[in-house]
This record gives sequence, structure tokens and C-alpha cells, in this order.
Amino acid sequence: MAVQTRHTVEEFDRIAALPENAQKRLEFIGGEITEGVTNNYASLIAMLIAAPMTMYVQKNSLGYVTGADGGYMVSGQRFIPDVAFISKARQGEPSHATYNPQAPDLAVEVVSPTDLPKDITDKVVSYLAAGTLVWVIYPEKQQAKIYQQGKLPATINADGVLDGGDVLPGLSLPLTNIFTT
Repeated sequence: MAVQTRHTVEEFDRIAALPENAQKRLEFIGGEITEGVTNNYASLIAMLIAAPMTMYVQKNSLGYVTGADGGYMVSGQRFIPDVAFISKARQGEPSHATYNPQAPDLAVEVVSPTDLPKDITDKVVSYLAAGTLVWVIYPEKQQAKIYQQGKLPATINADGVLDGGDVLPGLSLPLTNIFTT
């Protein structure tokens, strides 16, 4: 059995800044350092969400959408959501930091085969503590779970629609457009 080493966020920041880690997608989840690894299908799903979201956000001049290289500081942890949105009202200019010091308004986590359920749970709990709307996408199940502070989680099946809610009012993404295969 592998021994897990717990770190502080300061240790994570030091380790993540090392030159040999510059090209790695490191996250700090529940005191552990993980390297974000995905697969092509999960990446495709993320892009099929990011593209219409970006068009909607740009058309309405609402803020900024980041992809799987945009990190965020969330409740003392460091996450790299597959897609995220942060409003201009909360952040007037795009962040140039490796990990944006503000949590996103909306985070999308596309679950790939290498994601551990406990890490997804830890992320959802941390996002909710920061006031972030969370969409967890399960490509293999063709399903999404929506988490919002103060509300019960909602499950959206393959024939349903992702709704931007109060964060991106008017944004509507049918899952049939996302689960294309």
C-alpha cells in the first residue's frame, strides 16, 4: 500500500514552483499533491462545454472562461478545473497568476478514469465553501451533477440541459450537444 504524504499549502506552492514541475498540472487536494491527468474523451467533453460558454460570456461581456491550464486557489487548496468562469464583477482583469487567488464563480470538473472519487468530493466541498457553482460531468454515465451552495445536488441525465443559473443566467447547454458519441 502506498503511503500518502500530507503537505501544507506553502509546501505545495514551493514544490509547484520548481522548474521540473513547470509543465505539470499539479493540484493540492485535501493536503495531497496530485498531478491532473485526463484522457482525450474527457478533454473533448470539456471543450464542448467551454466553447459555447466562452461564446456566451464574450457576447455578453460577463467575464473570463479558463480551460484545463487555469488554476485557482479555492478554500486554501489549489485546483485546476477543466473549465471555469469568473465574472468581471469579481475580477476586472484576467489573472496572470498560475493559481488565480480568487475562486471561480463556476467550475466544471469532467471526471476521467484517473480521478479518485474522494478527490472529486473534496473539490466539490471546497468549491461550495467558496461559493462556487459546480458542474461535475460524468462522460461514461452521460450525466452531470450540479452542486450549488444551500441547495440539494441535482442530477442531469443525457437528455437534460445544463443551466447557468444565477451565475450565467440565460446560458443553456443541452447534454445531447456535449455527449456526441
